[in-house]
Amino acid sequence: MLRVGMVAGQPRSSPLYAAFLQRLAELGYQQGTNLAFEFIQAAKIEDYDRGNRELVTRGVSILIAAGPEIALKSALAATDTLPIVMLAVDYDPIALGYVTSLARPTGNVSGIFLRQIELTTKRLNVVKDAFPDLRAATVFWDRISADQFRAVQSAAPALGVQLFGSELREQPYDYEKALAQAPSDYRAWLFVMTSPFFFRDRARLAELALRHRAASVFSFREWVDAGGLLSYGPSVKEMYRQAAEYVDRIARGAKPSDLPIEQPTKFEFVLNLKTAKEIGLAIPQALLLRADEVIE
Repeated sequence: MLRVGMVAGQPRSSPLYAAFLQRLAELGYQQGTNLAFEFIQAAKIEDYDRGNRELVTRGVSILIAAGPEIALKSALAATDTLPIVMLAVDYDPIALGYVTSLARPTGNVSGIFLRQIELTTKRLNVVKDAFPDLRAATVFWDRISADQFRAVQSAAPALGVQLFGSELREQPYDYEKALAQAPSDYRAWLFVMTSPFFFRDRARLAELALRHRAASVFSFREWVDAGGLLSYGPSVKEMYRQAAEYVDRIARGAKPSDLPIEQPTKFEFVLNLKTAKEIGLAIPQALLLRADEVIE
């Protein structure tokens, strides 16, 4: 029985974990037969430490550290021997010293690294190119996405854009209050940084933006499927499928230090034309042509 453990901010029913388990099934692992998926949902950041310690006591074979830095940090604090498959979505594991090399990581960690901080500024560039009249926007960020906010805040002045940062702190996040704190002329555009709690609340965020007729910008297409305006980033489901392949290789005897860290190579720009019409935003033809998928 292969016992895989994960602490994460999404509910157990998330389509991300379904993609992970589907890929494991394709590789020959069936839940209840030769696979046990030990899952603990984190309602707040502090739950990651407790959750990973509990998973180690349950006797898991492999830990999955997916999403924010705290997922990997708490997994490493819980064990220095069990293999850890990371999905570094919201931070830079090399800059922070968790791994020394993409080609040959040291220790008990390997997996997938998304350069989210660089993508954060890329999204602002994409939007500014398409909408040159953009002068001000609100940014939602939390403790997990602080590095992303700092990066986009540094890039904004060169683009002639002023940002108002609304930090979300207490769970459950009060998005209505966070938007109300922004000056009225900053509310036409809403950029949401990436964190597991924002992803969990993607339907609430999309509904908020629609109700306030704000053009919303996100990382992954799941937000656009929920009603957000646009997203630019890799397929997060595909990243979870890649993580399943790491689990399989480790289960067959590979050491994490022998498995190079992979990075997503395909990025998709998804645009929700229905949402654009509802908020009264005219989409330039050039942006429509650039989109990999348009939801109508």
